[in-house]
Amino acid sequence: MPNDGGALIKTYREEGIRRVKLAFTDIDGVMRGKYISLDKFASIADGTSGFCDCVLGWDVNDQLYDNAEFTGWHTAYPDAKYRLDLDSEIRLREEANTPFFIADFVLEDQLHPICPRSRLKEVINRGNSLGYAAKMAFEYEFFVFKETPQSALDKGYQNLEPLSPGNFGYSTLRTFALSDLFNEYMDYCEDHGVPLEGVHCETGPGVWEAAIGVDESLAAADKAARFKILTKAFFQKRGMMATFMAKWSMDYPGQSGHLHQSLFHNETGQSVFYDANQKGGMSESMKQYVAGVQTHMKSLLAITAPTINSYTRLVKGAWAPTAATWGVENRTCALRVIPGSENSQRVEFRVGSADANPYLTAAATLGSGLLGIEKELSLDDPVEGSAYDVQDQLAESLQLPGNLADASRLLAASESARIIFGDQFVNHYVSSRDWEVREYQRYVNDWQLKRYFEII
Repeated sequence: MPNDGGALIKTYREEGIRRVKLAFTDIDGVMRGKYISLDKFASIADGTSGFCDCVLGWDVNDQLYDNAEFTGWHTAYPDAKYRLDLDSEIRLREEANTPFFIADFVLEDQLHPICPRSRLKEVINRGNSLGYAAKMAFEYEFFVFKETPQSALDKGYQNLEPLSPGNFGYSTLRTFALSDLFNEYMDYCEDHGVPLEGVHCETGPGVWEAAIGVDESLAAADKAARFKILTKAFFQKRGMMATFMAKWSMDYPGQSGHLHQSLFHNETGQSVFYDANQKGGMSESMKQYVAGVQTHMKSLLAITAPTINSYTRLVKGAWAPTAATWGVENRTCALRVIPGSENSQRVEFRVGSADANPYLTAAATLGSGLLGIEKELSLDDPVEGSAYDVQDQLAESLQLPGNLADASRLLAASESARIIFGDQFVNHYVSSRDWEVREYQRYVNDWQLKRYFEII
């Protein structure tokens, strides 16, 4: 039963709760928000309030886009109305059980054309109209350092001290030696509504991987968004620092944000993907879904690999795909079909990097998969062996762009992106990626200095 604002306020007053925290996820997947008093919460719990809409029109450094139509100096930055999702409530255990809510932006009481969470809701609604519901589970890799934000800045993000040295993937020794930290971290995530199926060491100094439990698609994206901010907060409060950059050093593998997904019939709850009589358990609808994600992967790459840094990960031999390939239990492919049972048959989207916005990644993959079913797309043969070895033989339409500028141009011209996300979002998002590219081009980096300073 949905939460009721009046009932929540009554409960909070009885508990002595004095304030609540609220947040939303911006274009870049960064959570923005604030504390509000209980009286303020009481006044907006069943209605709306406003944020300056600059939060939808600036980058990760709070620099305002100079090329966006939706918001900018020309609009004078009015308030964007938001509504709290009362069913998203969790309690912050390290803040005296302060309630925490996720907010949705609204526009004339409709799903907001720019808000990432609203864009995912739109795709979910489209799936419902076709008789389908999706379940998803995100898994993330992240590096942990014995640093603080200030010490990392003071060092110029060079020579940082990792939590543990060397390459030691799936290390049992590390989990024993750091057992207090591992267990405290898993308890912390579970206490905050993000139960983890597993956590282990990945290859690289101080790198962990966490698999979030499966849920309905919107709840899964909510968990992913909370997971990233909770992970950062957990380590910073303990004198450490976690990063979800796609690649923080060229010496180590990149950090992924893989997404497992499956589709079910709304009326019966039965799997859309599973057919025991077909090879790999793949139903015809699953083949069409995978074909849809594969077909539209290239044009949507700027969504699932959204930063300049994302493309340093998408290189051959680095456990990341470089083309829109698929295979059965093949981790070199962009799409890994995982055969299973009625409940476990699924596909893993391996393109997404850890820096991607979970709402937009979920919307892009679900939306393109649904297009595949609607258009009854045919699926080509799976890749067997290394996908890197066959890349040169693949059609141009399957070759993924190698940088954000090219990916952004493809997104701007993509008809499928406009069907999935709407024209306003695509135009705004492309403007934001173009801004990101121009910001990068304005600066001289360490590689340029080391290469040219003396010699040229």
